[in-house]
Amino acid sequence: MKTSPETHVPLSADFPHYPEVEMQARAVAFHRQMQTRRSVRSFSDKAVPQAIIKQCVLTAGMAPNGANHQPWFFSCVGSAEKKREIRLAAEAEEREFYSGRAAQDWLDALAPIGTDADKPYMEIAPWLICIFAQRKGGVHAGDEKKNYYIHESVGIATGMLITACHNAGLATLVHTPNPMKFLNGLCGRPETEKPFLILVAGYPAEDAMVPNHALIKKPLNEIASFL
Repeated sequence: MKTSPETHVPLSADFPHYPEVEMQARAVAFHRQMQTRRSVRSFSDKAVPQAIIKQCVLTAGMAPNGANHQPWFFSCVGSAEKKREIRLAAEAEEREFYSGRAAQDWLDALAPIGTDADKPYMEIAPWLICIFAQRKGGVHAGDEKKNYYIHESVGIATGMLITACHNAGLATLVHTPNPMKFLNGLCGRPETEKPFLILVAGYPAEDAMVPNHALIKKPLNEIASFL
């Protein structure tokens, strides 16, 4: 890799350095924290300050991405009226999905989770974060360059957003109605951006339940190898 003082700066002095014993302890502690993360479909209507959502989005914006073009946009919807519009549009697509668009094996895979076309939580939860993937952009506002590794980049950023929300004490749910083109108009985003997903965010309802099926996690030997 070619570097020079004109194009590169030293790695920040605040990059963390820990003894190996502490590294292991931190890794274990973080894993335990993330073990409590669950996708929630029962949300409280308790308000979540916008400042918390902003901070979580800022964390997502630190994700690695293709050519540092940062090809994402997070439309954070807290308006009751706008949330209702998104819910109605999403449910219309979901009814098509459950009534014939989806193959039977897909419906069979979803059955243990107990989902259906009704999404009341989209109005109850205080925030819907509508995530868009940008086909064109760049590191500076107004750039119109081609973006690269768009879905990989936005997927990583979304994962960091979910993690940031959980770290802050918020429950989340990924929702992916298909198609999602209605989001462009409802969120005022250009046609050149592709809706990626909706992240529902808020406090879990006091009586929130999760399916037993979702508690099944593959062991390490089934998700990794060390060569």
